[in-house]
Amino acid sequence: MGLISFLKEKFAKKDKNVDKYSQAMAKSRHNFSNRLDLLSHRYKTINQDYFEELEQILIESDVGVNLVIKIIDEVLEKSRKEKITDPKAINELLVDRMFVGYAEKGDIKNEIAFVSGQPTVALVVGVNGVGKTTSIAKLAYRYIHQGKKVLLVAADTFRAGAVEQLSVWAKRLGCEIVTGSSEADPASVAYDGMQKAKEIHADFVIVDTAGRLQTKANLMMELSKIKRVINKEINGAPQETFLIIDATTGQNGVVQAKAFAEVTNLTGVIVTKMDGTSKGGIILAIRDEFNVPVRFIGLGEKMDDLAEFDLDKYLYGLCVGE
Repeated sequence: MGLISFLKEKFAKKDKNVDKYSQAMAKSRHNFSNRLDLLSHRYKTINQDYFEELEQILIESDVGVNLVIKIIDEVLEKSRKEKITDPKAINELLVDRMFVGYAEKGDIKNEIAFVSGQPTVALVVGVNGVGKTTSIAKLAYRYIHQGKKVLLVAADTFRAGAVEQLSVWAKRLGCEIVTGSSEADPASVAYDGMQKAKEIHADFVIVDTAGRLQTKANLMMELSKIKRVINKEINGAPQETFLIIDATTGQNGVVQAKAFAEVTNLTGVIVTKMDGTSKGGIILAIRDEFNVPVRFIGLGEKMDDLAEFDLDKYLYGLCVGE
């Protein structure tokens, strides 16, 4: 059974979480799956032109040029070995390869593993305008509703309004927040945050950091200092470092990821605004380029629309949906 058939069977029953993926990925599905179907109807049998058009569809879905070349080469090789000439069979093979390419990179379990007896700390990085503050709020909302005591730390002291925005969210969510004065040293705010976390016995601490791409040296120094301060106060922390990427920025998001990946050890990516893009292939490109999993995905504007990334649901939304 091919992957598409497997996904159709797996999600045959109504599931609100699957429906969320399908609805959020409607634009991406139209740009990818619908174009694959049209392509397979225009060709009775595969040829070089077919593969060139297939390659173009993948590239325009932001799968990433390097990964596209790799996938096309593998599909082409297998089609030759197994003498596959039916375009629909090739499309099935393509989706299978996309799944395997993501899954073979390692563990795809994405929930946060909380440390018993001490705060679990997540450092959040990403440029301004990608939905960093909103994602932090949604992440806090998610775990507050799982019964966790959440503390926010506003260490993005560079951008005017960043502290105020996060403070507004903290008030709405009913959780505590640690802030510093305007343009205070981010590491000192992080220190105060760790002290507060221990004082109130927080389960989960989310630390916002400066949303700017400085010179790599300065960015590395700032993040390294914050991490050292956090680790000195809470052993083993931060356990997570999440990069926020806006799906609508396409390959620019991959460039941003590369800049941050070079200066800090990322444990995962949170992709926002998936419902606003027609280029959902960026998730595959991120995984291939950095070997860092997408941990959460933004499927809408509501507070509960930040979902744990699920590869099956993602591929179903991209390739099948409704």
